[in-house]
Amino acid sequence: MKKVFIETYGCQMNVYDTELIRGILAQHGDVAFVDDEASADVVLLNTCAIRENAHVKVYNRLEQLKPRKRKGKLKAIGILGCMAQSLRKSLPDDEPMVDIFAGPDAYKRLPSMLELAVGEDAQATDFSLSEYETYSDVAPSRIPGVNAWIAIMRGCDNFCTFCVVPYTRGRERSRTLQSVVDEAREAVQSGYKQITLLGQNVNSYRTEGHDFADLMAALGELRGLERVRFTSPHPKDFPLRLLEVMGRYENLCKHIHLPLQSGSDSVLERMNRTYTREEYLSLVAQIRATLPGVSLTTDAICGFCGESEADFDETYQVMQQVGFDAAFIFKYSERNQTVASRKYADDVPEGIKTERVMRLNALQRRVSLARNRLEIGTEHRVLVERASKKNEHDWFARADHFKGVVFSSHDAQPGDIVRVRIDEAYSNTLRGTELPG
Repeated sequence: MKKVFIETYGCQMNVYDTELIRGILAQHGDVAFVDDEASADVVLLNTCAIRENAHVKVYNRLEQLKPRKRKGKLKAIGILGCMAQSLRKSLPDDEPMVDIFAGPDAYKRLPSMLELAVGEDAQATDFSLSEYETYSDVAPSRIPGVNAWIAIMRGCDNFCTFCVVPYTRGRERSRTLQSVVDEAREAVQSGYKQITLLGQNVNSYRTEGHDFADLMAALGELRGLERVRFTSPHPKDFPLRLLEVMGRYENLCKHIHLPLQSGSDSVLERMNRTYTREEYLSLVAQIRATLPGVSLTTDAICGFCGESEADFDETYQVMQQVGFDAAFIFKYSERNQTVASRKYADDVPEGIKTERVMRLNALQRRVSLARNRLEIGTEHRVLVERASKKNEHDWFARADHFKGVVFSSHDAQPGDIVRVRIDEAYSNTLRGTELPG
């Protein structure tokens, strides 16, 4: 019996991939999953490649694992996912103590790769990328909770110049609508109250004559499914019919994560984002006109190649003008294989990148606080996710529009839908009082 511990790094797609990996390995009777690395004899690291810091974390983790491997306490170490795929030409030679290297399309081979690595003490590698693999025939082994992740597609065809995903996850391909609905139904039957649809660009979902709006409508009809979320759409081909569908069904959450990346047309062009500042602002106006009260969140990158102070000011102005409810703001990190790494110089000094991130974060904290204060006195049906980390009588929940709400209760449980009146607002959370009924 091999005792396997899986550690996940990076995005929600990686979390879902770990559930797929668990599902694949669970079909083999000689594998048992453990909850801590100390009791494992096989450690699999499901990795990310989106920024350099993601690589650094994995390298540091390997240094912690190697002493156990040298002492024979670990039968195998595996590096799975995007980092393995991105560094496929060098990583197996650079890390001879690692036994398994598998890219995101090779997970079905993991049982045989694990047998090879443990039984014959040989390095097993598979970096093949598929045009067809969607894992729709694999039942994910989920950790019990409130939310179930469901990947509706894999890969990406956008080729943003800063992004490594098309090179680590391959070309875009969608699952059938029925396979997604069936998985959502199974999740509901297993007790999950919410599903979150995943894809590098969910709004480019296409299958058998259906698009993303069709899929959302089908999930809106699914009995027992309290909430449906999705991430992330791309502004370039956002289907306006989706807004009509979201307005029609109560269980389709009124929250859209709409990555901006930059507010400068020249930077957007170098990024190959294929929309302009004005087109983005027009889309925001259409979204808010069609879905009043919708919550908008975004991503922004500071210090992309050639970004001038004037370019950054344009991003600052767009962030200020739109008034996002929340934003994830990052420094640009050059990645191997990307167009940007080949075509443009990473010429914005690190200190300036950091300073711009700090300025955008300061702006966003002020905007988030102002928008959250508008919630005071309103009532929401919130989905309880977990106990608060600060007070044993407090619970953390999310409203339909994704904002976090903390409230006191002696009998709430994860998965409960609770009515809450908002009494206080902070930049990151809301504080409320539980109401009867």
